[in-house]
Amino acid sequence: MTAIHASVSDMTAATDPVVQPDRGGRRNTAILITGAGGEVGHGLIMALQTAGHRDVVAMDVRKLDRSMRDLCQESYVGDICDKALLERLLAMYEIREIYHLAALLSTRAEFAPETAHAVNVEGTLNLLHLAAEQARSHGQRVKFIFPSSIAAYGMPDLATKARAGAVREDEYCQPTTMYGCNKLACENLGRYYARHYRQLAQDRVSDILDFRCLRFPGLISADTLPSGGTSDYAPEMIHAAASGRPYSCFVRPDARIPFMTMPDAIEAMLTLASADEGRLTRCVYNVGAFSPIAAEIRDLVVGAFPGAVVTFAADEQRQAIVDSWPADVDSSAAVRDWGFAPAHDLRRAFDEYLVPRITARYAAAGE
Repeated sequence: MTAIHASVSDMTAATDPVVQPDRGGRRNTAILITGAGGEVGHGLIMALQTAGHRDVVAMDVRKLDRSMRDLCQESYVGDICDKALLERLLAMYEIREIYHLAALLSTRAEFAPETAHAVNVEGTLNLLHLAAEQARSHGQRVKFIFPSSIAAYGMPDLATKARAGAVREDEYCQPTTMYGCNKLACENLGRYYARHYRQLAQDRVSDILDFRCLRFPGLISADTLPSGGTSDYAPEMIHAAASGRPYSCFVRPDARIPFMTMPDAIEAMLTLASADEGRLTRCVYNVGAFSPIAAEIRDLVVGAFPGAVVTFAADEQRQAIVDSWPADVDSSAAVRDWGFAPAHDLRRAFDEYLVPRITARYAAAGE
């Protein structure tokens, strides 16, 4: 899924541009998207624009592309660890909805686990506090949409993974990566803010936050390049083949985890965000669409791009991470509670979305 690829040196923030609030009037309402420059952020901004939302405020550690900035009410270059910047946003906007996409992904997080904790957990805590203060400020609950990950799971061994099949949300939640630990911690923080925030305070405002979370599988996009996640062997394989480059896959041919396409991921977020709260039975929902082994993906890639060269050379450490994630997830709660219905199975993902769009992408680039 999407990420802000931050390092310690990235943790300086500047707004782009600085817009002062109208002190004499009402603040503009806004939908805040963090990590807006990543794969999911691009898709979400375009989907909200198509749906008629002109009040998106985007934030990323790097300047958004002009095409994305033009679809937003405003965009900011800044870090979710910068409390001063978040306080300025609190003063400038009446934020009703937050899509918190910013994160350091699993592979990067293993090289800098302390930085990952700062970005993924402390940054999320900053956003949850911002949402709570917004709700206290304008007297209306803030909706907080948080994309989590199958990295929150931790399968103890391959035999258990095979035997477990599609796992439910409350099973095997013993992650083996810092990213997974971070995501699981943030799920619990969101649940706390939604249900128990400041529960002993005399001036407590109950039910201050509407926290809704999806655990995404691996995401495959035709429109943006993979950004370094451990599940990115699938999109990397496809993009390499389409551009005529050989690809050495870093997992075994029999490696299996669930995936879904980026359009289905965006649709799932928006569907959950708009769902009747009375129908929701939990804060955290699994979503997934298809669960192929890596060799199946390779076969489809070679079939779609004759002459493609895809080989396998498993990286022991990254393979171990993939092995710790479930072979599939049970999405029945999402189907029951808010009508989750992905449009793409594996074959339709290739035939109707990935191959046509990626082929056109590289043809236009003259590759």
